[in-house]
Amino acid sequence: MEFFAHHGCFEDERTIGNKFMVNLEMEADLSLPAETDNITDAVNYQDVYAIVKKEMMVSSHLLEHVASRILKAVKAAYPAVLSATVCIDKLNPPIGGQLYASSVTMSL
Repeated sequence: MEFFAHHGCFEDERTIGNKFMVNLEMEADLSLPAETDNITDAVNYQDVYAIVKKEMMVSSHLLEHVASRILKAVKAAYPAVLSATVCIDKLNPPIGGQLYASSVTMSL
């Protein structure tokens, strides 16, 4: 998932914003939707995208804070999720040199 958001320790980062890539992997008990063929029994990826987008739009100093909020929100919305890992990449971070991205990866 790709977002333009305003995260960073520097005020300029939170004012100007930056591009972020988010990868979310989930493991869930999918036995019920496998039997019912009903989206209301599944982990709806459109809803998950909306959850991630909502959390990405909340300006934060640390990507760790954003990642933690994403994991908690997904788990709250979908108790069937047994585990999840989120990786957030900040593209072209302001480090005074050439770097494609800085990343934070967290799991529950």
